[in-house]
Formats: sequence, C-alpha cells, structure tokens
Amino acid sequence: MTTTLAVDCMGGDHGPRVTLAACRNFLEAHPESQLLLVGAPDALAPLKHPRARIVAASEVVTMDDHVEVALRKKKDSSMRVAIQQVKDGQAQVAISAGNTGALMALARYLLKTVEGIDRPAIATHLPNARGGDTTVLDLGANVDCNEQHLLQFAVMGSALVSALHEGHESPSVGLLNIGEEVIKGNEVIKRAGELLRAAAAAGDLNFYGNVEGNDIFKGTTEIVVCDGFVGNVALKTSEGVASLISGFLKEEFARNALTKLAAIAAYPVLSALKKRVDYRRYNGAALLGLRGLVFKSHGSADEFAFEQALNRAYDAARHNLLDRVQSRIAHARPLLAGAGGDAQLEAATN
Repeated sequence: MTTTLAVDCMGGDHGPRVTLAACRNFLEAHPESQLLLVGAPDALAPLKHPRARIVAASEVVTMDDHVEVALRKKKDSSMRVAIQQVKDGQAQVAISAGNTGALMALARYLLKTVEGIDRPAIATHLPNARGGDTTVLDLGANVDCNEQHLLQFAVMGSALVSALHEGHESPSVGLLNIGEEVIKGNEVIKRAGELLRAAAAAGDLNFYGNVEGNDIFKGTTEIVVCDGFVGNVALKTSEGVASLISGFLKEEFARNALTKLAAIAAYPVLSALKKRVDYRRYNGAALLGLRGLVFKSHGSADEFAFEQALNRAYDAARHNLLDRVQSRIAHARPLLAGAGGDAQLEAATN
C-alpha cells in the first residue's frame, strides 16, 4: 500500500536546498512511498522522480511571521497547502520545518482537534541510557497548561509510543516534577498527578508517578509529560549537550600526538557515543490531537535530519497512528475535559 507524504519544501532555514535532497534520499529508501512536493514549481523542478509530484504554492511562511500572518494573509503558503493535502485526503501526513507556531495554528484551524482534546501537543523522542528513547511532550506548543491538558498529553503520548514501538501497548508515563514525592510541585502538577492516578485506576494509562529531569535520559519511564515551556527547555538543553560532546570529540582529535593516539584507540566507542547523542537522528516531532497527521522538523535541519523527520512521519502513517490516538482518546474521554480551543481559534481567524 502506497503511503503519501505532503512535504512543505519551502519551510525552515534552508528550504529546497535541504528538503529536496532529503526527499530524494527518502524516495530511494522507501519504494512504497509517494511525495507531494509543495512550494514554488521552479524551485522544486530539480527533483524529478516518478513517485514525486509538485503541488504549487505561491507563498512561504517565514520563521519570523506572526501566526496571524500565516492564518489570514498567506493563504497560499506552502505550509498551508501541505496541510490541506491531508485534509483533502490526498496525503496521509504533512511535514514542515517551518515556523512552529504557524504550523500548529494552521494545523488546528484546517484539521481541527479530536473530540476531548483542547490543545494539540508536540511530541518527540530523546535518547536515554537504556539504549532506547524517551518520548517527551509537550515541547513548546503550549506554554501554559492546566492539569487537564497534561492528562490529555499523557493519553496522546501513550498512543504514539504504542503505535510506533511493537510490544509497547501499555507504555509507562511519568509526570515531570521537582521531586518524586506526591506532595512536590505546584498546584497544577499536584492536580495533574491526581488525574493521572485516576486514569491509571481506570485502565487508561500506565502511570509511574512523578519523575525528575534526569529521568528523561535515564529512561525511567517511556513517556514524560510536561508543559511546553519546560519541555522546550529540556529539548534545547539536550541539543546543547549533544553539540558539546561533538565539539569535545573534535577538539580531542586535534590536540597533541598522544591525545590523538588515545582518541584513535577509543574511536569505536567515541564514534558510537557521538552517534547516540546526535540530536539530528531524533528529528521529527508529531503534532498530536489533530484529526490528521502533521510532523514538525527542526527549522535548522540539514539533509540527514530532515530525512529522519520524513522517516518518522512515514512510520506514523504506516502504523495507523491517527486511528490509535483517536481510539485511546475515545476510551479516556470520560476523564478528559476539552475547553473549546478550536472554536476560539476559528473565531480569531474570521
């Protein structure tokens, strides 16, 4: 069965220079895939492939554009047209490296949220010491969250992990806090803990309890839930650490002859470490809670990183992530309390 991806080829820091090369590599690696290349036809013409079709879009949402510009003024942007392909059933998933706020707003406006979900969340995977990865959400879509939002994120994160990881039908969920004790945290976190324990008692979640920041990289739980402010800081911190390690390894190789000899002897281990913490390998975050699949690539992604985002989007579509998320949400709906976020967004665009 062919899986079709709609790619915003104009978004991000590098545009077609990176996205087209990544798309070419992706097509060669996935013979059952098809790509809709969205953007300016002249810019996309260099990629000629029997399973790639150009979908014209005359505008581009820049990284500096406000959400209102993306929603009201640039109605033929490559980002919007890519998401429209999902809404119209022409593609199973849309991918963009563009402006995160604009992508989230356009996705909510065009696709709407699933019943029971107020705010979509951005979820991605970070490497952990167990040799696997930890799914963290939200990573920046929602700076201010209440306890209901955190419960919704936990339900959606559970669906994501169970869909993409075979044998993980009941992944463990941790609530990010300043301590493991139930009495720790602000009032929102305490109330969120109560809701998560209730959801676990009802069989909707496998709730582990409170976890701390270092537990993300220990792999204490398969999923860590937090608000978007904290999640984005954690994500950027992990990228900074990865860059620090990479820079350190380069520096050690460039020192004196003795250091070089030691580095050469340890090269297999150092190389494996560098690969393990390379955040480009984990590029591609799912926007969960929508009535369609949308994935976000890092804006500065290079060819390798953007291809990883395409791979993640492809896997999500192939493993019926959308249906699994909706099924989980439907089962947990008695515990969920949406706040009409879609209606507010739609009113703001009129």
